[in-house]
Formats: sequence, C-alpha cells, structure tokens
Amino acid sequence: MSTAAPVSLVTGANRGIGRETARQLAALGHTVLLCARRREDAERAVAVLAPAVPGRLLPRRLDVTDTEGVRALAVAVEAEFGRLDVLVNNAAVNYDTGRRAVSVDLDEVRSTLETNLLGAWRTAQAFLPLLRRSARPRLVNVSSESGSLAHMSGGTPAYGVSKAALNALTRKLADELRAERILVNAVCPGWVATDMGGPGGAPVERGAAGVVWAATLPDAGPTGGFFRDGEALDW
Repeated sequence: MSTAAPVSLVTGANRGIGRETARQLAALGHTVLLCARRREDAERAVAVLAPAVPGRLLPRRLDVTDTEGVRALAVAVEAEFGRLDVLVNNAAVNYDTGRRAVSVDLDEVRSTLETNLLGAWRTAQAFLPLLRRSARPRLVNVSSESGSLAHMSGGTPAYGVSKAALNALTRKLADELRAERILVNAVCPGWVATDMGGPGGAPVERGAAGVVWAATLPDAGPTGGFFRDGEALDW
C-alpha cells in the first residue's frame, strides 16, 4: 500500500537526536518509522510524540547489527508502503571519552564499528531498493565532527574512528548513487544535550534540525557533503 506522505525511517530513534528527528519529520507531515532496538522503547517514544504532530509515527523494532532483522524490516516496509523516501542512519553507541587509541581494547572498537559503521552500511544496502522507488530519495548519516580528519585529536578512539569511517561511507555512497539522484550526506548535530552528549550542549531541537534539513533537501541540493546547521564542515 502506498501513501502520499513522504515515508521516513529513523534508526536509534527512541531518544536523543533520533527521537527529535523523528518528531520534526512527523511535524512536517511525514509518515515516520521510529525505530529502536526494543519495540517497547519505540512504542513509548511514539506514545509521547504522536499526539502533537500531524504526521504518522509508527514504532518499529530494528537492531542495525542484526542482518536478518534489517532485511525483514525492509521487506515489511516494501509490503506496507512500496518505497522509502528518507533513511536517517542515526543509531550509534559508545562515546568512549575515557579511552585512548594507544591502549583501547580492540574488541570494544570492533563492537563500536559494528553499530556505527556497519550498522549504517547494512541498513543503507537493505533499504536502497526502496529508496530507488522514491521520487525524492534522501539518505542521511548522522556523524560527528570528532570524525573529521582535519580536526581530529586523541581520545574517543572507537567513536571517532567509527565516525570518520561513516564519513568515508557517505562519500562512497553519494558518488555511486549520484546518477540515480539519491542525495547522500553526513550531518554533525554538534554538541547537543542528550544522554550521549551529556549536559551543557545545545538544545536537541537544534541538533536535529540539521538532520531534518539534509533529509528534506530540494532536488538541486548537495550530495556527498558533511554539514552542521546546513553549513559545510571540513572532512
């Protein structure tokens, strides 16, 4: 079954940037698949947000490290909607501020990459056939300036390297999909006051607004870029 409203999917959307991104897209009238590793977490977020937005918010279970689960959701979205207009790869783990590259446990690094890089990669591959059916397909990878090679320093090794790799994936996908008019961009929300970011950051609404900007770009908008608040960042 198709729908006239844009269909968007946001991973890791039960809290923080992901949840606010889902809310803002629904406020624009999108049908939003709000995804979380546990369905009950997605349902709780939808119960809070749905009454205040005109678009539909639908809870979905999605663990981006589970290949079969990702594929199963893609099949379900195809059956229900026939396409996907926006994919926001937001799910991320392990802002490892207490670690150093010289001593970090590589099993921890591997686990971080499994979600932050391979999870986004896996999800993009699974949903690409549905994005190809959209009239205005957009793919947004929620990244971080800690993954910028131009500004990278020591500390947070697993997280920083995973986001640098996610930026590289963004460039690869954008170039390969350019001829199919699928716009692919990376967005740094900035330091935002969330469970991961901690207190003292900007309001979550501001961080999510940059993600929504990339998710709703016009057809002539950029692809293969790295942005914060709609402004280009150094790779």
